Amino acid sequence: MAAAVEAASPSNLLTLFEGRALPELGAFWLMRPWLSTTPRGDGHPVLVLPGLLADDSSTKPLRDFLKSHGYRTHGWKLGHNRGLRGNVEGGMHARLDELFARYEGRRVSLVGWSLGGLYARQLAKRAPDRVRCVITLGSPFAGPPASTREWQPYEWASGNRIDTPSLLTEGLAEPPPVPTTSIFSRSDGVCAWETCLNGEGPQLENIEVQSSHCGLGHHPAAVYAIADRLAQPEGRWKKFDATTGFRPLIFSRVESK
Repeated sequence: MAAAVEAASPSNLLTLFEGRALPELGAFWLMRPWLSTTPRGDGHPVLVLPGLLADDSSTKPLRDFLKSHGYRTHGWKLGHNRGLRGNVEGGMHARLDELFARYEGRRVSLVGWSLGGLYARQLAKRAPDRVRCVITLGSPFAGPPASTREWQPYEWASGNRIDTPSLLTEGLAEPPPVPTTSIFSRSDGVCAWETCLNGEGPQLENIEVQSSHCGLGHHPAAVYAIADRLAQPEGRWKKFDATTGFRPLIFSRVESK
């Protein structure tokens, strides 16, 4: 069983720097020509899950880019992500089943931002026959609630204690049985980056980018990495190579705990 990583939540200074998210969105639009150099998709479905308090509008730039790049992209259609309240868990399972059936048994790739990434990992564990791969963006699956600045807003939004037995407390640090990528930033101002790292494994990897937490869903380097990972042929997944071409200038390193 994977051990939890003890790490303090990000400093006030890093949290203040989360204002970078807006310029990062501008950079995304400016660098669309560069992003188009990634391999095109094979038409398989991709479900994108938003972070805490966000909704499908927050993931629209990413979904629109992936759609233009050859994927069948979809939002979760469950409104604002207010945690596991009501029938959110059941709604996510139903959405995954719907897409799997709509595309005649083609496995669905899951991309989850922050809290959405925690959902994605757990969904993949419960329905591995329906999931092609998992990509998380700044998701603190390997640490305690105190390592993120989101735990109190989560309790307020969901009406539940963060440690209440749920989808989020059942072996969260254990990896899904499908190819799993964590995209993280050491300058994340919301979640301790150490808690966003996969361990060693043939289907596990970590890709570092220089981004804010709130910009990970549209930061050009993160979007490039997402597109590259989704383009891996099913059944022939390989780890991200950060050493080829111009990548060493963009990606600091790929590291495990």
